Amino acid sequence: MSIGAAEPRTRRMSAPERRALVLAAATRAFAKGGYSGTSTDAVAKEAGVSQPYVVRMFGTKADLFHAVFTRALDEIVRTFNDKLDTVTIDPSNPQFWAELGSAYGELVLDRDLLLVMLHGFATSTDDVAAVSRTAMSGIYTLLRERTGCTPEQARLFIANGMLINNLLAMMAPEHAEEDPALGELWGSVFSDSTAITLTGDESSSETDTVS
Repeated sequence: MSIGAAEPRTRRMSAPERRALVLAAATRAFAKGGYSGTSTDAVAKEAGVSQPYVVRMFGTKADLFHAVFTRALDEIVRTFNDKLDTVTIDPSNPQFWAELGSAYGELVLDRDLLLVMLHGFATSTDDVAAVSRTAMSGIYTLLRERTGCTPEQARLFIANGMLINNLLAMMAPEHAEEDPALGELWGSVFSDSTAITLTGDESSSETDTVS
């Protein structure tokens, strides 16, 4: 008598894996609906779990959004730290700022993460606003302490990042060819002129003239 092979046992997800699954689903849901327009039931449907399960894991909708928003902001800090670990730090060099800005630009091409950040910055509840303030302060401090840049350089770099956020949110790259001014603005985001503004060094943009 032949004995069939035993079917492989399905591995149960660990608690951290289940939490990560729900957080990923919540990121997609909040990206689409924002804080006010997203319910824990919508998150549960996105994750393929029950609504009580989401509530048991995270508590209120505010608690869940807090976790999603914090996760997105932590990813920004991780991206900057990882990039700063691999580049030659020189705040007087336009190429340094271009590389750091490109790392951020690649991160926020994740549209769900981008929209969660924008929804978070626009949400005026006290707890979410506190997360925003802490994150902004932390990113500014990271730039100042790890790069040795001036306050003005840090401010301009962060301002350029916020411009990137808004241009991507309005899908400017996809429509840049339809509007020359919009295309020029988008093209300037990672241009040499932006990096030169950060360094205050215009010598690298000068070209030889022929008399």
